[in-house]
Amino acid sequence: MKSTDAQPQGCTHFKLRQLLRSVSRLYDGQIALAGLKGSQFSLLSHVLMLGPIAPSALAARMGMDASTLTRNLRPLIDKGWVLQGPGADARGRLVEITPAGSAKHSEARHYWMRAQLSLNQLLGDAQVAELHQMIAHAQSRLQVPADGPEPVPAHDSV
Repeated sequence: MKSTDAQPQGCTHFKLRQLLRSVSRLYDGQIALAGLKGSQFSLLSHVLMLGPIAPSALAARMGMDASTLTRNLRPLIDKGWVLQGPGADARGRLVEITPAGSAKHSEARHYWMRAQLSLNQLLGDAQVAELHQMIAHAQSRLQVPADGPEPVPAHDSV
């Protein structure tokens, strides 16, 4: 290996969590002006785009487990922004956005856009595009079916 090759330094998990906290502060600070958390805006966005949709399908599309989705949906349902009703059969349920939820999403989207533009300005458009590519690549390599094995290190040194 060449001495110019970059070697990871420190704990990747810790560094990613630091980055996520910083990015979340930026987005949450803006989206809070519409009375939402960033996670709530993301959930409203997915329900708006995909709904009506079965909760299990929504959880899968968002990369979260069903219990987390249920917990995150509850405040949106309580505020009347999302409706969870019967599905195609007696056991099925469907989640859909309400007119009030669409209005709340439209209000929050303005603040989301401000956060997005702010991040792009702070990091630079090229770096944000590169970050998106790295995230997509990492996600594609780390995705494992729910009943599949855990990812294994590519080499013996951990």
